Amino acid sequence: MSLWPQLRESRLVRAGRASGAVLRCGLMDTMLADLSVSVVLCYEQALDEDRLAAGLARALERVPVFAGRLRTEVGALTAVCDDSGVPMDSYDVDGTLAEAMGRVGASGAQLVDPVDAPAARTGGAPLLTVRITRPSAGGTVLGCSWHHAVGDLHSFMLLLRAWSAAVEGEELPEAELVADQDALLDEVLPAEDCGRPGFRLPGPAEAAALAREVAAGPRANRTVQIHFGDAELARMRERFTAETGRRLSTGDALCAHVVHTVRELDGDTEPRGLTVPVNVRRPLGLPPALVGNLLSEIHLTQRPEAGPAALAAELRAAVEEFTADHLNLRANLGFLEALGRDRLGACVPLGFDPERKRFSFSNWSRFGAYRVAFQGQRPVFFSPTANYPLPWVSWTVEGFHGAGLLTTVVLPARLAARLRGAEGRAALHRFRDAADPLPAVAAAVPKVL
Repeated sequence: MSLWPQLRESRLVRAGRASGAVLRCGLMDTMLADLSVSVVLCYEQALDEDRLAAGLARALERVPVFAGRLRTEVGALTAVCDDSGVPMDSYDVDGTLAEAMGRVGASGAQLVDPVDAPAARTGGAPLLTVRITRPSAGGTVLGCSWHHAVGDLHSFMLLLRAWSAAVEGEELPEAELVADQDALLDEVLPAEDCGRPGFRLPGPAEAAALAREVAAGPRANRTVQIHFGDAELARMRERFTAETGRRLSTGDALCAHVVHTVRELDGDTEPRGLTVPVNVRRPLGLPPALVGNLLSEIHLTQRPEAGPAALAAELRAAVEEFTADHLNLRANLGFLEALGRDRLGACVPLGFDPERKRFSFSNWSRFGAYRVAFQGQRPVFFSPTANYPLPWVSWTVEGFHGAGLLTTVVLPARLAARLRGAEGRAALHRFRDAADPLPAVAAAVPKVL
């Protein structure tokens, strides 16, 4: 056994038949065509890899786009459900499952095989990869990476639930592919929305600065993971609710607390932008079984002097107003269509603005990750991995065994070190009581604050 992962087996998983469907990617999909998303699920026991492969093959029959390939023709991006397959590689590594969990946020952790998104645009790479890692002390790490152009997290969770059901011998959930996403949105969106597109076209100087930021990301930024217990979250929510006099969700409170605390530790007193992505299936009355990128976002301004409770209340008000008329998808489509497909690569989301320290806070909780059972086992840990360590980006999921919440945030290295120090831990956990129970596995992963 080695400290470095040792490849044991490689296979290509196919459904066994190709649906032949050709899906026209929308402008939003095309905007995401250079990005992949990666996650890990950790299980305490060794999983039967043959059963996993067989279950994945059945799941790919239900959601065939993940086994397909992209094509770019005359500037238009399409996804072809040709059953080209999903590579599944199995590795052995020395160490414990807890040690593997502690490496999730580290650069070069080798727990996933990130999809090569740019290469996939012309069919040169798969749209989903699976990497299975078996630590010598027991357990299984299931690392998955998928191409963002074929779906958001909601879409990937549809595949995961189908995969789990196939392995467990249960009925597979429904999944519905969208033949033409722009046509679908044009049909369901109101004629007018908020009118503020979520993209911008940077000038040459800003474009060069953004390119330098992306290139320097692995050297300049670090990933920090913070676990908040249920009792801690309840106190936080109660405090902010009492201060604002309005009902708040746990997600509202946590977003405001994390963003405010990070700014406080950074000594930043300037008003800063905050972007919160939102799944639009419910606001648009669309079926939850739809596979695709059906996301919009809420944009706020965080004013440090107002305090975290005020930010939580502002976020709650924005969420409650987030109806079809308040979306910006119609504005996005108009902006991107006017720009032209050949210039989409020069466009960037409003949420990506590192020079102005715009924070992006994605809430991935309540997507059902901890219900993804294989062979009767549910994960003890689920987490995103930072494929692109860009600063001021965060994701929140349920914590160990599905209890509490785990926030993963990418920050400049010095600020990340401040969060990890005694002052940072105290500020982040100001609502924690010494008597609060913590999951046993959390103590075994010291890199999680």
